[in-house]
Amino acid sequence: MSNKLFYIHESSYADEGAEIGEGTKIWHFCHIMPGAKIGKNCSLGQNVNIGSRAVIGNGVKIQNNVSVYDDVIIEDDVFCGPSCVFTNVINPRSFVERKHEYKKTIVKKGASIGANATIVCGVTIGEYALIGAGSVVTKDIPAYALVYGNPARVHGAVDINGDKIN
Repeated sequence: MSNKLFYIHESSYADEGAEIGEGTKIWHFCHIMPGAKIGKNCSLGQNVNIGSRAVIGNGVKIQNNVSVYDDVIIEDDVFCGPSCVFTNVINPRSFVERKHEYKKTIVKKGASIGANATIVCGVTIGEYALIGAGSVVTKDIPAYALVYGNPARVHGAVDINGDKIN
C-alpha cells in the first residue's frame, strides 16, 4: 500500500487510525498499530513494529528488527540502529497483566542508539546523545553524552554530528 504522501511496502500493514507523515517510507514486514503516530520523512526498515501509543517524530530512521512499544516517544532526527530494543515493563511475567504499569521512555532530538542496544523503560535519552552498540541503558542519559557498556556509562561527549569531543 502506498499513496502520494507516504510509502508502505505491500508486505506491511498500517492499521486504521495510525497517523503517518508525508515522505515517510515503511519497508518490508512492518506493522503500524492503530493510534501510532509517525512523523514526516521517516524511514522504517524491515520488520519494524510501532505500538498504538508510540510517537515517532520527523526525520527518524528506525533500522531493521526494532519494536517501538506503547509509551515510547522518539523525538525528531533520532537514529535507532538495527535490532535495538525498547522495553515497557520493569518486571514482566507472562502470567501477570501489567499493561497499566508501562513506563514512558523518551528519546530526545538527534540522539542515536547503536545496534542491539537495550533501552530499559522509564529512561530519558538526552538530545544528541550517542548510545554505543550492544549497550544496556538503565538510567537517564545526559544530552550529548557518549555512553556504552552494560550497564551503559558515560565515556565522554559528542557534538551535534556525533563526533567525540576531547
